[in-house]
Amino acid sequence: MAADLSQLVKAYDVRGVVPDQWDESLAELFGAAFAQVTGANAIVVGHDMRPSSPGLSRAFARGAAARGVDVTEIGLCSTDQLYYASGALNLPGAMFTASHNPAQYNGIKMCRAGAAPVGQDTGLAEIRELVEGWTESGAPEPAAQAGTVTRRDTLEDYATHLRTLVDLTSIRPLKVVVDAGNGMGGHTVPTVFAGLPLTLVPMYFELDGTFPNHEANPLDPANIVDLQKRVREEGADLGIAFDGDADRCFVVDEHGDPVSPSAITALVASRELARHGGEGVIIHNLITSWSVPEVVRENGGTPVRTRVGHSFIKAEMARTGAIFGGEHSAHYYFKDFWNADTGMLAALHVLAALGGQDGPLSALVAQYDRYAGSGEINSTVDDQTARLAALKTAYESQEGVTLDELDGLTVTAADWWFNVRPSNTEPLLRLNAEARDEATMTKIRDEVLTIIRA
Repeated sequence: MAADLSQLVKAYDVRGVVPDQWDESLAELFGAAFAQVTGANAIVVGHDMRPSSPGLSRAFARGAAARGVDVTEIGLCSTDQLYYASGALNLPGAMFTASHNPAQYNGIKMCRAGAAPVGQDTGLAEIRELVEGWTESGAPEPAAQAGTVTRRDTLEDYATHLRTLVDLTSIRPLKVVVDAGNGMGGHTVPTVFAGLPLTLVPMYFELDGTFPNHEANPLDPANIVDLQKRVREEGADLGIAFDGDADRCFVVDEHGDPVSPSAITALVASRELARHGGEGVIIHNLITSWSVPEVVRENGGTPVRTRVGHSFIKAEMARTGAIFGGEHSAHYYFKDFWNADTGMLAALHVLAALGGQDGPLSALVAQYDRYAGSGEINSTVDDQTARLAALKTAYESQEGVTLDELDGLTVTAADWWFNVRPSNTEPLLRLNAEARDEATMTKIRDEVLTIIRA
């Protein structure tokens, strides 16, 4: 009987518990399927520090090589380092990571040559179909000539490339605390930051996929408490936290106060627009702050609103020729990085912006943080569709209010907006609300939560 991979193959990637939901034998089939769907004669494969990652990565490489594909293994890397390798070598790539998920999880983020995304509509559905079939009929016949498997170190090249994309030559000395969360930031940060006028205070740089100190998910306030405390103790200029595969970065200011990803998006957007002659398209998802499109227009750019999710952002980047894109989840996408997301490049932009002037980070980002936001609030519900319908009924007849359903339900008024979207993988509704002042935001947030949780 064919395996049911519906719980394993998500909208944008493969992710599940090892060995309960998948193992090395399944990883080998995924490698064979990836080779077939991409039609490539060579691919690149990398992995994070999770205990299961080296074995799964090697199995995937074996599966691809058996189909006659040459495999370049880059070993331990961050996800954006894998994207760098895919772009620089112009090869499809596979990254073994479950990002910020707990230790028992693992997954695969896949891309085509040039770091182009592989999602449900761009090859992932076909990969799943092949693997499901092969679990019933047996692995496909090997090619007449197997591909080669070779090793290559890309860390120095990745770091050098990033530093060509940001001018760091005139920054003042800064003290920065970095919390790698025992994830891949501990591998990449020392090399990327080498030679910069930074006093680096490392936290949890030891690679440990069991995450002994805290979850490697800086969007959860509980996971940046240590960073906030250390920034204040050290009198540091800022703090930076990376998630497990170090493709997202989260920033705190000199007081240890979180800087919203929307403010970072607006800051980097203004810098990228300046770098591109004061014009260009900037992508933002529909739950980033009103500040983002405002700042983009003020700096001569054209904001384009899109759905949440990296495959949508990357597709829109390619369609519009956008120079930069940002999400509320601290994913930042750059045209000059093959439209892929890299938290490290965003972090370098923050260092360059802060180090290029004399004021503190709190003052610098204040101009980009103009509204009161709720952050993302999750509610477990029995029936997502019914709750969304109830919200639509409650607001559609209100005067001065507009509704759209680009991604879930967005309701917008003159002084506030909110979006509620269903999770793809859990029985959750996710609320984000924003208003011109804290009192209005609180009122709208509580009103919407009452309906969601009724």
